[in-house]
Amino acid sequence: MNKSLGEKYVIKMNNICKNYKMGKGEYKALENIDLNIKKGEFVAIVGSSGAGKTTLMNIIGCLDIPTKGEYILDGLNTQCSDDKLAEIRNNKIGFIFQNYSLLPKLSVLENVELPLIYLGLSEKEIREKSESCLTKVGLKTHIKHKPSELSGGQMQRVAIARALVTNPQIILADEPTGALDSKTGEEVLKMLKELNEEGNTIILITHDKEIANKAKRIITIKDGKIVLDVLNQSLSKEVSL
Repeated sequence: MNKSLGEKYVIKMNNICKNYKMGKGEYKALENIDLNIKKGEFVAIVGSSGAGKTTLMNIIGCLDIPTKGEYILDGLNTQCSDDKLAEIRNNKIGFIFQNYSLLPKLSVLENVELPLIYLGLSEKEIREKSESCLTKVGLKTHIKHKPSELSGGQMQRVAIARALVTNPQIILADEPTGALDSKTGEEVLKMLKELNEEGNTIILITHDKEIANKAKRIITIKDGKIVLDVLNQSLSKEVSL
């Protein structure tokens, strides 16, 4: 069973808009997004290509800033300097990407250690935390391997370990099964479910409604707007795009 969610919101978005200049005009990627996510939720944000889900993910992950609106992340206002935003991003969010985003010249252990280097921890602490996370995802015996020596599923497990190592408030997973076969993808989704059951807040970005159905709350975005926000009472429930 999941731990009590309480009433604490880790994400509070109010009237978020994002516009991009296109020639003499503007393209509205997001329009008037209001979104609250509680600590410990497992949320899927689903939409077709061009719906605005990637733009929303970038703002949630503090990789981009809105044109208009307010975004409070774990009590912190994200309208701040680039340096402060980077600090918030590194401390509050763990990222899992479709293409793994591992550095090929570094070992598995060194890839997982990277987010900790900026936190001013001792070498011993960095190694212990990294090895603990790799043990959690079943890769303790692979710490000296390079990414090229791993399967796709193993590389995604390294990415999950790297996302966990700073003990972030949110794990943001962008199409985490997109480069994997169906069996390996199911294993990764099972791991995300287990992490959520341990109390981690998971936000899953996907275009695949079947994958979205693994989450407990499903937010559908279309044409830059949230058009549906529902609790998923059954894992077999379908999502209409």
